[in-house]
Amino acid sequence: MSLVEGAQEERVVLASPKEIRRQIVRTIARAKAWHLGPNLSMVEILHTLYERVMRVDPARPDWPGRDRLISKGSAAAALYAVLASRGFFPAETLKRYNEPGSRIVPLVEMFTLPGVEASTASLGRGLSIGIGMALAGKRDGMPYRVYVVVGDGECQEGQIWEAAMLAPSLDLDNLTLIVDCNKLQGSNRVEDLIRMSNLSERFNDFGWHAVDVDGHDCDALEAALKKPAEGPKCLIAHTVKGKGVSIMEDDVAWHYRSMTQAEVIQALRELR
Repeated sequence: MSLVEGAQEERVVLASPKEIRRQIVRTIARAKAWHLGPNLSMVEILHTLYERVMRVDPARPDWPGRDRLISKGSAAAALYAVLASRGFFPAETLKRYNEPGSRIVPLVEMFTLPGVEASTASLGRGLSIGIGMALAGKRDGMPYRVYVVVGDGECQEGQIWEAAMLAPSLDLDNLTLIVDCNKLQGSNRVEDLIRMSNLSERFNDFGWHAVDVDGHDCDALEAALKKPAEGPKCLIAHTVKGKGVSIMEDDVAWHYRSMTQAEVIQALRELR
């Protein structure tokens, strides 16, 4: 079997975005953990990638020809819920999330679950890792693509912009960056700390092919992700932190807050 064979080419049907959000709420609530806001904002991004765009084989998570995703560190529960829905491991595995002694923690860590390509708990390093993977693919003549998801607050890290300057110089047309632009970060609104407006213009100035897109519209995301480009692409995906749960939407408190039982019930009711 060649390196480009073996992945399912037909569209795979994942759980719906609402059901993935329900899984995220259940997983985080069971663990009495946090990061609800950033997990809920990027569901459609991950859903579109794994259902409509990326070539992966859950039976062979280390298949050399697979597409790679480097996901933002604060959204581990979302990534794990989508990977479980895609068939990389049973959903029952998520019951170990943040348990004492478990390596399945609320920050994205590799060597914990099949399908996790890189550890991104240290913010700002994901794009650099993605550039290395994309460059390796080019030099090895491999057909895979590399996708990197970062937060807009994460774009305040200097390493992001060092990497952003480098990628166009390497002609990495197999690299796509997606900014989960939910306008909030850990403790404040992004614009109240460092002005991050016009991100698409900034990336275009660095030589990327950058566009703005509705980060909760799977059709729009798919079209933007599949549009050919001569160099690296960047999607500024405008999202709502805490999307889908009224008490959490656009509320910075839900980066670190844990849910009460009443809030869990309300969230699951709204996500039916």
